Amino acid sequence: MGDHIIRSLSVSGGIRILVCDVALLTREICRLHGASPTVSIALGRGLAGGALMGALLKPGQRLALKFEANGPLRKMIVEADSDGAVRASVANPTAEAEPLEGRWNVAGVLGRAGFLTVSKDLGLGGQPYQGTVQLCSSEIGDDLAYYLADSEQTPSAVGLGAALDEDGLISVCGGFLVQALPGVDEAERDRVTDNIASLPPLSSLLREGGTQKLLELLFDSVAYTRLETRELFFRCGCGREKVERALLSLGGAELWDMGTREGEARVTCEFCRQSYQFDADELKALAETATLTRIHEEHEHLQQ
Repeated sequence: MGDHIIRSLSVSGGIRILVCDVALLTREICRLHGASPTVSIALGRGLAGGALMGALLKPGQRLALKFEANGPLRKMIVEADSDGAVRASVANPTAEAEPLEGRWNVAGVLGRAGFLTVSKDLGLGGQPYQGTVQLCSSEIGDDLAYYLADSEQTPSAVGLGAALDEDGLISVCGGFLVQALPGVDEAERDRVTDNIASLPPLSSLLREGGTQKLLELLFDSVAYTRLETRELFFRCGCGREKVERALLSLGGAELWDMGTREGEARVTCEFCRQSYQFDADELKALAETATLTRIHEEHEHLQQ
């Protein structure tokens, strides 16, 4: 089975658990960014976390996770939508941090002082909902759980794991999200809490047993129902038309100056690294469009 997510619910309706495998898409995204080993692990955790939270969205909604801190990575953005598409960008893909007690030092590369901002486009045409919390550990999973408890008042546990092969490429990546819903049975909640504490290392568990084994261990001694299995995939969504709209926002004067002075412009997507080239004639044409649009908007404003 390729990258996927499984949504499940206890028979009592009080415990929701999601598990995911994002190894393939994480490997591709790390390749596109030329990510260092430690950044690859950070990206893997971020992508797994984004996929898990994205699975809670309603159709037509999307979210963005922005981690900003004082480490050499500086910033990581993960975006996910209700269809199962995810993408990510990092400010400094080659950043590194010395291992800490034999473990990947994700907190060291991201930075221990910083913030997590979660933006949700609810598909209603208004401003996105946004919530911000301080990073509590900079290990990604704990920070997402803290956000869910603090900003969305949903007690949650998040476990994220990733591992590299001998060539330094992602070989395993995934995780789980456990949430206690209103009216949860205390005995079931305590049982699942004990199950989480008893889990073996997550990357090893995913490698040897996959998401199904992870789900079984989390729900051990608790009856549950699998609600859905959904494909997860990398999709950027950028395109030349979107880049043109971004350039138009610069205004006619700047675009014209760019066309005459520089003679060309190259715009690289921060998520998929695709480059879009614009020559002098194309920049001048965009400048004329931007100028005409501004004149039209000013005329419309005067007519009101």
